Amino acid sequence: MDTFDVDLFVIGGGSGGVRAARIAANHGARVMLAEEFRYGGTCVIRGCVPKKLLVYASRFAGEFADAAGFGWHVGETSFDWATLIRNKDAEITRLENIYAANLESAGVSIVRSRAVIEDAHTVRVLSTGARIRATTILVATGATPVRDASIPGIELAITSNEAFNLDTLPQRVLVIGAGYIAVEFAGIFAGLGARTSLVYRGEKLLRGFDEDVRTALETAYTARGIGLLAGRTVSGLGRAQDGSAIEVSLSDGTTMTVDAVLSAIGRRPNVGGLGLDAAGVALKPNGAIPVDGFSRTNVPSIYAVGDVTDRVNLTPVAIREGHAFADTVFGGKSWQVDHSVIPTAVFSTPEIGTVGLTEAQAREKHADVAIFRTSFRAMKATLSGGPERVLMKIVVDRASDRVLGVHIVGEAAGEMIQLAGIAVTMGATKADFDRTIAVHPSAAEELVTLRTPVA
Repeated sequence: MDTFDVDLFVIGGGSGGVRAARIAANHGARVMLAEEFRYGGTCVIRGCVPKKLLVYASRFAGEFADAAGFGWHVGETSFDWATLIRNKDAEITRLENIYAANLESAGVSIVRSRAVIEDAHTVRVLSTGARIRATTILVATGATPVRDASIPGIELAITSNEAFNLDTLPQRVLVIGAGYIAVEFAGIFAGLGARTSLVYRGEKLLRGFDEDVRTALETAYTARGIGLLAGRTVSGLGRAQDGSAIEVSLSDGTTMTVDAVLSAIGRRPNVGGLGLDAAGVALKPNGAIPVDGFSRTNVPSIYAVGDVTDRVNLTPVAIREGHAFADTVFGGKSWQVDHSVIPTAVFSTPEIGTVGLTEAQAREKHADVAIFRTSFRAMKATLSGGPERVLMKIVVDRASDRVLGVHIVGEAAGEMIQLAGIAVTMGATKADFDRTIAVHPSAAEELVTLRTPVA
């Protein structure tokens, strides 16, 4: 009979892997987890957490400007990038230590090393050469940003990984891309005072989002002075004569000089050198690990969760997948993650919150759809004089009256969509929204006072 050193070996100390390891250990499993970089993964170390801290920093300039309309005299202000990064780093280190401590308190053996799979039940720890036999292996190695290798000079561009640790704040920034990461970093750099442009091959930002949301963000970004270079690509990068700036050539023949180029064209599953081929684990053409509803690969003893599977690449989804895996395999409580209704936020400025179907998706799936939409000047802007507007949109199936989607653009959209997500997940109807008493005065009250469909 084969003997095993552990019941579960987890490769990857990010949100999904950590949750799976802790829950499995709580169920009594012997668990070992290996992480080659820092505990907390992309989200905590160089993703959503530090990004949100930088977003907060980028919004203070607007707050200072708005204050005058409310009688405040702020006086001269200045911003110090080094202080922001130093304080951000201290907070990330604190969170990383919490992640490691929580693993240890749960009884998980943590290994600070890269680990590779040698067969369906064997993992080798590279720092020591030790071979660990595991009944079950979980791959939770996430994803990594990519650069377009076909662009000459692309090595001069940074990715989101490096953006969090720049020595100085660049004064001129070009962001390549039109997705989550691209629009968020464009908002950050612009808010901190950098002259910022976005270049993208498509016609609009945020492909896959509701069209009204996309239009609202583009209008807001244009008003903020962010350059939107739609329908173009970068054809080459090179060092300027001063040796520090970057000369950018675009597909339309124009050129521009910037201090930093951020490549935010996407991320690929982080599977390089993991030994998945040795174990016979199948991969998709983009490197993602295909799994079934229980996160199991084609090799029965090997599972995968999070961005490495390229299902829905969001931290809370990875956490839920890790939890479901641990409960199913080690807790005797079999369940699967429902990926159909997922609230999410884009921390651009203005902020975006969305859950459920877009209008286009709803019209494809349902015969008769009602659209409730409003756009209004934010109450705060009435005194500040700012241009901020709020968009709220509800998509409803007429036959059942069920709310299929909610889309918000404006301050605190991320906070609002979390609560709206509860209602949509529960299957709330438009009548349920209508009979909910409004909180006044608030922007969110519009979600329960919209009565007349616009389409």
